[in-house]
Amino acid sequence: MSIFQFLKSKSFFKQIAIALISLVLLYFILNFWLNITTNHDQKIQVPDLHKFTIDEAERKLKELDLDFKVIDSASYNPEYPKKSVIEQNPEAGEYVKEKRKIYLTLNPSKYRDITIPDLNGRTKRQAESELQAIGFIVGTNYTYVRDLGKDVVRGLRHKGKIVNPNDKLPKNSIIDLVLGDGNK
Repeated sequence: MSIFQFLKSKSFFKQIAIALISLVLLYFILNFWLNITTNHDQKIQVPDLHKFTIDEAERKLKELDLDFKVIDSASYNPEYPKKSVIEQNPEAGEYVKEKRKIYLTLNPSKYRDITIPDLNGRTKRQAESELQAIGFIVGTNYTYVRDLGKDVVRGLRHKGKIVNPNDKLPKNSIIDLVLGDGNK
């Protein structure tokens, strides 16, 4: 029997028909099974959890049958309450299925502490630039001491107290400079 005779035979057409029917049947069974196991038509809208405490967020998510995980603390933001939700993923308003994890980022209780650099002998301009670059606020209440160098840093103060190099202060603390007056 040649190939052309086989392609025209009844047994070839039976095999093609059986294969097509099997594929169609497999498609419908698989589609039906996936709809049941993946909760295809279920949607839960993610609530806006910004500024919620962790306990409030947990209560709200349990009501909706959602899970959560705290992934990290962000940089301190004074506009949000301490230890409150500052970011969430997925975002508020998106739709998810039950038991989905919502990832939360919390606001720390204060700014992180930064080590004070050794600025003795630097100019006022250099010291201001370096302090601002690492996250401090340079105050305008300069103290002048008798020193040969004019506007050369001779010390640092925070809230009137002397601050030494390698001490730690929270970010955004106001640091006042102690400068030389340029007199002999």
